Amino acid sequence: MIQIEKLTKTYTTKHGTVTGVDNISLDIGKGEIFGIVGYSGAGKSSLIRCINLLERPSSGSVKVDGKDLTKLNGEQLRKARLKIGMIFQHFHLISQKTVYDNIAFALRAAGTSNKDIKTRVEELLEMVGLADKRNVYPAQLSGGQKQRVGIARALANNPAVLLCDEATSALDPNTTLSILRLLKDINHQLNITIVLITHEMNVVKEICDRMAIMQSGLVIEEGYVYNIFAAPQKKLTKEFISSVVSFNVPTQILSGFTGTLVKVLFKGGVAGEGVISDMLQNFEVKGNFLHGAIEYIQEQPLGIFIMELKGNKSAVTDAINYMESRLAIVEVMSNGN
Repeated sequence: MIQIEKLTKTYTTKHGTVTGVDNISLDIGKGEIFGIVGYSGAGKSSLIRCINLLERPSSGSVKVDGKDLTKLNGEQLRKARLKIGMIFQHFHLISQKTVYDNIAFALRAAGTSNKDIKTRVEELLEMVGLADKRNVYPAQLSGGQKQRVGIARALANNPAVLLCDEATSALDPNTTLSILRLLKDINHQLNITIVLITHEMNVVKEICDRMAIMQSGLVIEEGYVYNIFAAPQKKLTKEFISSVVSFNVPTQILSGFTGTLVKVLFKGGVAGEGVISDMLQNFEVKGNFLHGAIEYIQEQPLGIFIMELKGNKSAVTDAINYMESRLAIVEVMSNGN
């Protein structure tokens, strides 16, 4: 659905040229929810604005549904943008217009007839749960309700792609969750491709299929959300994940043990099996649990346990090999004293 090839965006400032997006290539599939994560200044907002050419790339290409937007201009580009909806952190609603008219505005701009506008707006109000707010003004709405209006407006012209630029950053946690669930429902109902820019890893954990981590204009890590949570490769990725899921044990707790300290990771259905209890029953080792947790990423369990194994060297080795044979990933953290 979206193919980004060697995309670069530079800015000229009084201090010289600044690179916002640095030679990025991404392929985002139809119907996918794709998260782009990074701290402020990483280049993620520049990237998303290049996708719909709100900012024209300095080099590279952006193809949406097979059309290279960088080769379009004028009326061609305007028509192509109708199929790319966008929602923002601060809603950007027209304060003097009602909820109904804010949504209808996008349809009128596209030349839709009044009859079709009424039908479409009513459909969208139902979809986002605001049928009872049609005649209310933005000042009378909560933050979550304002964002629902923004979502409805972005969907007005039946786009194939929905771009979300920090869409939940101004919302409290409960409202954030409700908006993310709405986006997921819309994705399932319409098979719309969603690109979600955020600095909050819990947002990605909640609804994204795949993700990319950005730093200094570069994509430093990319993949399925579950796989990245299970085995992050880069320091920044680990930092983001630790803000949501902590599998680490304080260093002082790990000192003073004479056995073998191991970190055991279980992916998928294996996380729910009794691999560790089976190992302790079948091998002449004793286990001292130091830490354990099971998280659910994309509705799949991810289990991590840190434990001390005591026994002779061969028995500990056999126990580790057994857990690995049951599809666990075992990392020896310390072989004891």
